[in-house]
Amino acid sequence: MMQNQVLGGGVASGHPDTTAAACDILRAGGNAFDAAVAAGFAAAVTEPALTSLGGGGFLLARTAQGRALLFDFFVDTPGQGLQLSQLEPHFLPVTVRFPGSEQIFNAGMGSVAVPGVLRGYLHVHRRLGRLPLREVLAPAIALARNGVTINAKQSYLLDLLTPIMTLTAAGRALFQPNGHYLGEGDIYHNPELAAFLETLPFEGEREFYEGELARRLARDMREGGGLLTEIDLAAYRVIEREPLPVDYRGCRLLTNPPPSFGGSLIALSLRLLEARQVAELDFGSPAHLALLVAVMQEVDRRRAEGYLSLADLGGGGLSESMERVRTASGGTTHISVCDAEGNAASMTTSNGEGSGYCVPGTGIMLNNMMGEDDLHPDGFHASPSGVRVSSMMAPSLLLEGDRVRLTLGSGGSKRIRTALLQVISNVVDFAMSPRAAVESPRLHWDGQCIQVEPGFAETALTELAARWPLNQWSVPDLYFGGAHVVASDGQGAGDPRRGGHAAVIDQT
Repeated sequence: MMQNQVLGGGVASGHPDTTAAACDILRAGGNAFDAAVAAGFAAAVTEPALTSLGGGGFLLARTAQGRALLFDFFVDTPGQGLQLSQLEPHFLPVTVRFPGSEQIFNAGMGSVAVPGVLRGYLHVHRRLGRLPLREVLAPAIALARNGVTINAKQSYLLDLLTPIMTLTAAGRALFQPNGHYLGEGDIYHNPELAAFLETLPFEGEREFYEGELARRLARDMREGGGLLTEIDLAAYRVIEREPLPVDYRGCRLLTNPPPSFGGSLIALSLRLLEARQVAELDFGSPAHLALLVAVMQEVDRRRAEGYLSLADLGGGGLSESMERVRTASGGTTHISVCDAEGNAASMTTSNGEGSGYCVPGTGIMLNNMMGEDDLHPDGFHASPSGVRVSSMMAPSLLLEGDRVRLTLGSGGSKRIRTALLQVISNVVDFAMSPRAAVESPRLHWDGQCIQVEPGFAETALTELAARWPLNQWSVPDLYFGGAHVVASDGQGAGDPRRGGHAAVIDQT
């Protein structure tokens, strides 16, 4: 038995049917990468408010032989072939109201970036999968054709995004059939997506990126104030990168490298957390919570100063930040898969909140990544066309020696890095199980105040409130991320904040 082999497979995702799709593939003899791709296609049906083949994402793979590779299929900035005078994108501001906070997003044609998910899934399957593509696609096709029952979490998400999902006639046909907006207990069908998926084993992604469909898409963009062009689509490529490593208390985290900044900010957070022996603190104590807030504040401070990685900060800057910590003491979804051979796949994808525009005849809503302010700190459309957009997404693997201890990642926009920081610390510093680490209450520094889930002791919160503005939420919420985790023995946890589901698979 190889040192990093697991006893059985494990899957954790944001929906029971997404998890089931991956499990079906593992049972059919597929590996972790087949299963992750199958789950990704399925999630486009089961989690339509969070992900889409028209969005972007990343998959961090580690093979049974120990080779780790990051597949970057996040979005590119659009507009290749356009003149500067033509760059007047159509934005539709939408306020998303969480129970304890609000966040403004931009939808509309001008919010669409060059999509990468479809090409990314097929690229990963060609590189690392072993089952025929038709078998990998089968669960998603069945779900799209037969329908998926909207559960409570998906209903909540759809309700948050009603103005976007019903922006166009195509969106209304999917999410407001017969004039009734989908809610809990309703059946969501996407027959056009099922038919489109059935073409992929024969045509691949060519029609979407270079064929008549690409030309129709680009024409719609020109007529509707969008920037996406035929040149953008034809030029899109998946990029393979070396993962970013960071050591933390005897473990090594592999995560998303630059140009995305999510992984780098988590790496910086972990290094700053080492300023104190967290294990000596009680979980949820005033000292523990104050330390977390101090780390989050310092990372925000360094990011505002332009430092996006440990290399940027340098040894002196890191020491200075650690001393300050000592003193101070979307929509996105994630899929984690490991198999019995020792392969591990950590994949995070997002459609943002969706642009409202659906590619004709496909049932695919395109992303609104050009309208997310956190992805464009220098301003909207400030970057030239054809550039890979940076992301907060950070699919990760936590290693202990040669063994993959955890396969993990999270959705949650600006809260991804703080959610993963807390889950990793809960496991490493407090020896929590994956489920306990995921389900423990979280907090987040939003730049102005501490957002806090219920579950922490009132005495600790009183001490925090004496030092920082504090907003206490009455219920746990997907605002605080959706971390889906699988351990080396296949045991996992799907984050209940996003209706997550985990399963162990016996592949012996």
